[in-house]
Amino acid sequence: MATTDLPNGRSGSETTRPGPATPTASHEQRPGTRRTNGAVVAVKNVFVAESSTFYTILGVTLFLVVFGVVMVLSSSSVEQYAATHDFFGAASRQGLYAVLGVPLMLIASRLPARFWRKWAMWIVGIGLVVQALVVLTPLGYSIQGNRNWIKLGSFTAQPSEILKLALVLGIGAIMYVKRDKLDDWKEVFIPIGIASLGSIGLVLLGGDQGTAMIMLILVFGALYVGGARARHLLVGVAFLAVMLPFVTMASSSRQSRISAWLSGCTDTSQYQDLCWQPVHGMWALASGGVFGVGLGNSKAKWSWLPEADNDYIFAIIGEELGLVGAVVVLALFVVLAIGMIKIIRQSNDPFVKTVTGGVLAWIIGQALVNIAVVLGLLPVLGVPLPLISAGGSALIMTLVAIGVVLSFARELPGKNAPTTAPLPRATSTNGSLR
Repeated sequence: MATTDLPNGRSGSETTRPGPATPTASHEQRPGTRRTNGAVVAVKNVFVAESSTFYTILGVTLFLVVFGVVMVLSSSSVEQYAATHDFFGAASRQGLYAVLGVPLMLIASRLPARFWRKWAMWIVGIGLVVQALVVLTPLGYSIQGNRNWIKLGSFTAQPSEILKLALVLGIGAIMYVKRDKLDDWKEVFIPIGIASLGSIGLVLLGGDQGTAMIMLILVFGALYVGGARARHLLVGVAFLAVMLPFVTMASSSRQSRISAWLSGCTDTSQYQDLCWQPVHGMWALASGGVFGVGLGNSKAKWSWLPEADNDYIFAIIGEELGLVGAVVVLALFVVLAIGMIKIIRQSNDPFVKTVTGGVLAWIIGQALVNIAVVLGLLPVLGVPLPLISAGGSALIMTLVAIGVVLSFARELPGKNAPTTAPLPRATSTNGSLR
């Protein structure tokens, strides 16, 4: 007789006489047993706990979206009622955009990085075609001098928002392919330059310098994080510094806004025109004080501040929620940035690092530009506050971009350890593998 340890931890005896060994209960190979256990493991892996970075980014994003719907309701209710006798018109639309955007973000978060890398250049092509329809065909139309919208019947959209995501994915795919040739500027900057100049040039043809500026920030952010050499980036910055005055002065409207900003809006003749919005935005912020006048109690939203629910919504936040509310909004964007920086630091994939860096530069850079405009640090550029300002295209595409980053957070190295050890192969009593 020989004594063996059974799999359940008890000891027992079995004879060594020849004959078929009786399999233990836990490893008995009944038909379908291994398949069933594998299915259980697969289902468990679907619901495996995500990283803290994943939930940090997701939580901050959802909070900002809900907060944005509330602030759109507060800032737009008066003018909406005056126009349509419906206090909730703009807020209802923003809520609908959020209902569409959040599921798209969650779907995007379940797609692997290789999916985005495989289809990146196709997405760039689609974005360029749609943006070209805006500026080169009658489908495009202008709002306040910017031909940056496409209209199909009652459906309207801003294709430049799609182009932002397309461009950052395209840059990521190129940096991934050229990851061993980053010292050769031709290998990197020629393909990226063609994609970037084509995208930004189409946006500038529509007159939207604000969006073009955000796209430039996105490009340089993606290249820097992706590992492009600093000397190459400095050449690009110098080139833009030379070209920027010519691009800016090409539009009389932009030239007038910049002149008013440089003069500090001290010319009383400009008060009723170019300086009306920035001056009333500053007054709204100033009247909020430390704790604000209370949610819904803004005076500036009573038709004193143009675009109160969009480009200047931060002024309404400062007026109604005060310095405390404004600082909280800034802190949330900082937390969002920290979460993306963690993904960049923990990932070894050039595509993941580049795309995450581009999305970080896009969202945080756009938020800082918007807030700087409201504070009077920059001229009026028509750039919304991400996740908060009214607007369907901007909200949905920003959520999809964050979904792409969340998909990277799910694949961080060493994060998703197996929840169940692999099933051992059954052995016979003499120790041989079955």
